[in-house]
Amino acid sequence: MTKETVEELRRTSIASIEAADSLDQLDSIRRGIVGKKGSVTQLLKGMGSAAPELRKELGSLINELKKELEQLAESRREQLARAAMDERLAEEWIDISLPVGAKPALAGRGGIHPLTRVQRELEHIFRGLGFTVVDGPEVETDYCNFEALNIPDTHPARDMQDTFFTTCGHLLRTHTSSIQVRSLQRLSPPLRIVAPGRCFRYERLDASHEHTFYQMEGMMIDRDVNVGHLIYFMRTLLREIFGSEQKIRLRPGYFPFVEPGFELDIWFQGRWLELLPCGLVHPKVLEFGGIDPKEWNGFAFGLGLSRLVMSRFQIDDIRHLQSGDLRFARQFR
Repeated sequence: MTKETVEELRRTSIASIEAADSLDQLDSIRRGIVGKKGSVTQLLKGMGSAAPELRKELGSLINELKKELEQLAESRREQLARAAMDERLAEEWIDISLPVGAKPALAGRGGIHPLTRVQRELEHIFRGLGFTVVDGPEVETDYCNFEALNIPDTHPARDMQDTFFTTCGHLLRTHTSSIQVRSLQRLSPPLRIVAPGRCFRYERLDASHEHTFYQMEGMMIDRDVNVGHLIYFMRTLLREIFGSEQKIRLRPGYFPFVEPGFELDIWFQGRWLELLPCGLVHPKVLEFGGIDPKEWNGFAFGLGLSRLVMSRFQIDDIRHLQSGDLRFARQFR
């Protein structure tokens, strides 16, 4: 190894970095130069082959080269990032000063979000089945979110729902099941309700987990309701939303607010997909809602609305749903 070797690497590396025309390409070039297996790293590892009297000087040159190339790569990254942002702004620019009547200028900008589309379809389906669409607060009390759903303070089920608490002791609802309680307190049986909405949990973000997601809670309270009624309504829902009869299976599942509880799965793309936790409403939940469980009973389900949308439109990353990216929404016009 000689000084000429280091200088030659410097020239070729600078040329490669300056020639990069995308962030991905620059990242690849950077790894090939100063990464763990990069050419500069390999020079440092090969110092043993240099003449003893040159090692100190060569080591200093290589370290300076590494610092120089890292700074150059970062500078180039900033240039490319600015260029990409300028290009995107030019492409997605909207003149907000246009008069209200200038609709043609905004034609084709975005579309109905897939979550909104599927939620509206579900509401239409359930209204046709005699259900009422209801809503509830996103900032909930501990009582409605847990206690009145048969999940007391010491219940282990609370550990499964990592929760955002406020400084005043309230919380961001972890499921739309909290609307069950409010509906039971406010409405008299017989009743049929569905409650779509946002939920929040402290999740590690990845392709299948988000801190903000959507559910649709459903509940029917009447006399002599059984599992057969539950299966009928769930089959009807899935047939309507997917356009054909769906293969399903019912597995035992534990949820504090239903007894018995089930996991309803659908056969989707060659595998079973967990979609609809459900069951018969627990008598204690009816009591918390002021309803006599000896006279009334019913079923409840919690549809993973975000998961249903991903299955319906073959979306592979849940983070797209909350990205606010118009390019994503345009696909569903």
